[in-house]
Amino acid sequence: MKRKKRRKRQFVYFLITLAVVTGIGTLGLYLFSKAGREKALETPSENLQEENGESVPGRTGSSIRVELPESPELAGPEEQEREPEENPAKEPATETGPVTMAFGGDVCFHDEYANMHSLRSRGGKIESSLSADLLEEMRQADILMVNNEFSYSLRGEPLPEKAFTFRSRPENAGLLHEMGVDIVSLANNHVYDWGEDALFDTLDTLKNAGIPYVGAGRNLDEARKPYYFEINGRTIAFVSATQVERNENPDTKGATEVTAGTFRCFTEEEFGRLLETVREADVSADATVVYIHWGTENTDELHWAQEWQAPELVKAGADLIVGDHPHCLQGIDFIEGVPVFYSIGNFWFNSKSLDTGLLKVVLDETGRFSCQFLPALQHDCRTDLASGGEKQRILQYLQCISPDVTIDENGFIKDVPYSGPPIDYDAVQRVPPKREEPAKEGEAGETPAEGTPTGEITGQ
Repeated sequence: MKRKKRRKRQFVYFLITLAVVTGIGTLGLYLFSKAGREKALETPSENLQEENGESVPGRTGSSIRVELPESPELAGPEEQEREPEENPAKEPATETGPVTMAFGGDVCFHDEYANMHSLRSRGGKIESSLSADLLEEMRQADILMVNNEFSYSLRGEPLPEKAFTFRSRPENAGLLHEMGVDIVSLANNHVYDWGEDALFDTLDTLKNAGIPYVGAGRNLDEARKPYYFEINGRTIAFVSATQVERNENPDTKGATEVTAGTFRCFTEEEFGRLLETVREADVSADATVVYIHWGTENTDELHWAQEWQAPELVKAGADLIVGDHPHCLQGIDFIEGVPVFYSIGNFWFNSKSLDTGLLKVVLDETGRFSCQFLPALQHDCRTDLASGGEKQRILQYLQCISPDVTIDENGFIKDVPYSGPPIDYDAVQRVPPKREEPAKEGEAGETPAEGTPTGEITGQ
């Protein structure tokens, strides 16, 4: 009996001892495991350090440290606020710079005119017909514009009721590149001289030559469409239109919605379309140039339509107005700060001796225009930049017919009324001399004898 009780007590002691040992062991394992986890958090493994781009102490050999960007979600508030300052997202800035524009008046490459005969006899290069200093000014301009007063074509028939009909072989469009021309106006009274087919050929020839045009097209939408240049961070729009001929049924057809022709602007309806076009261009451009064929030939007296339309064009958004068609120089004015050159004359057109020049306009970084007129003389089938006494004579004549501006000895023009010594209009010299009567409307400013060596317009 005593032996049974003793065995029972021994079994109980064993269970108690086993429980104590098991508990102590479990507690030890727990404490050991916890210590290991804390150590692991305090000292990451070498592999984990390498994955985070951190250097590993005690490691020999080279290693590449990779800086991984911290995601915004994991970055602290200070880092999130500081990051945009350290790594700002910058848009590429478009720097604006000055833009130099140059404008010549009427040019004619009619194959049977004396100037083209002379060009061919001198070797066929434009350098034989324009002086080197004039060509340098033309070619250095960012944009050079002239009035292309003829068609490029070998097709068509001359308009039967027209005294002067001009066309040129398509390959002669290369002369524009030799001159440095960047855009031409077709809004004139001679681009339709050989009919619709010749006008189509003209548009195709200029397109193939890479010369933009304004003022004529296959329909009204094309004829009135502005052309935009993107230069030095500026957008400059060019619009061109013609008043000539000023009658109900002009020989030079105006474009319609479905027929080809020029962009006309004489009647109230036509001029309203021009104003609308200028407004549209003004919305899209930093500066809008209106190159317009208007006025009466061979006189410096302004036509009433010039005096009426110029202020309306300024109100519509024109920033510069350049006129041609009269075949001679006309006055200069500023309307609400906008420069207006009513006619810059013939540029290289025929065999006559004529005062002319190159208009140079610089659009500066502030968006303001500075204007300079470089006097030139067309003579002996060539055009030369004037110098010395001839230069001052032409500038004095321009000053005489432009009393509301001041022109200095270098041709720079200021929006200030002239206050120098009085200039006698009748005494001032000009080429050709003052006409007693304006030319009849529709004259081309040239007789057949002055146009060709033979005195006959063949049109071939």
